[in-house]
Amino acid sequence: MKSALLLAAVLALAGTGASTPKPAKPIRALLVLGGCCHDYEHQKDVLARGIAERANVEVTIAYDPDTTTSHKNPVYENPNWAKGFDVVIHDECTSDVKDIDFINTILAPHRAGLPAVFLHCGMHSYRSEGFPKSTPWFELTGMPSTGHGAQLPIVITFVDANSPITKGMADWTTIHEELYNNSAGKPLDTAHPLARGKQTFQAAGGQPGVSDYVCVWTNSYMGKTRVFATTLGHNTETVADPRYLDLVTRGLLWSVNKLGKDGKPAAGYGPK
Repeated sequence: MKSALLLAAVLALAGTGASTPKPAKPIRALLVLGGCCHDYEHQKDVLARGIAERANVEVTIAYDPDTTTSHKNPVYENPNWAKGFDVVIHDECTSDVKDIDFINTILAPHRAGLPAVFLHCGMHSYRSEGFPKSTPWFELTGMPSTGHGAQLPIVITFVDANSPITKGMADWTTIHEELYNNSAGKPLDTAHPLARGKQTFQAAGGQPGVSDYVCVWTNSYMGKTRVFATTLGHNTETVADPRYLDLVTRGLLWSVNKLGKDGKPAAGYGPK
């Protein structure tokens, strides 16, 4: 009798083990970067490693070593360039790539619903016809922006403390960094501000001046595509800042709907 009971217990435990849910598949992210004015050679690794340390994300890097504003990243030569990815991180700096057919190739998967994350100069790329007022790229990013001032510390203030992306995050001040303008005066109606950045500088005549712009936001593209964006991240020291990497990782998780209301990754999508 005891042997029969023991066997029944073993079988019951085996049955319980068989119903254990499978581990979540990693989020597949494509990091596109390269072009002018930034240390992309090092930042690509800082971003890929920093995101993977914070969430269950596999980052594929599409790095273009060309340092001009007019070179097209080779990854986009394939019409199906985004196939197999769950989200694309746009970190390129290619303001003089204006070929609308090429730009439409980039936009196509996002128009179909593929989430996007925009970092820094990703906002200043693909200035096709309509710039500076309105371009197809600005519709995706959610924020028209045309330039920046001198590199100075940026005081970051979170304006939506209830967003899961920013929940529990404290305001901070960066090292000397570039603060991009909001050339339309504000984000597009489809966008939602999360943080503002403020710089104090010496204006003409020695008078103090202040620049104050939205620097972190989300956007709803085509009414269905989730977009997270921040204009922060010129210097590698900023990109490597744990606060920056926390922010970008949360934004990425939010874009693919894997971020809890508490600001933590959904079950299975935390760090391995």
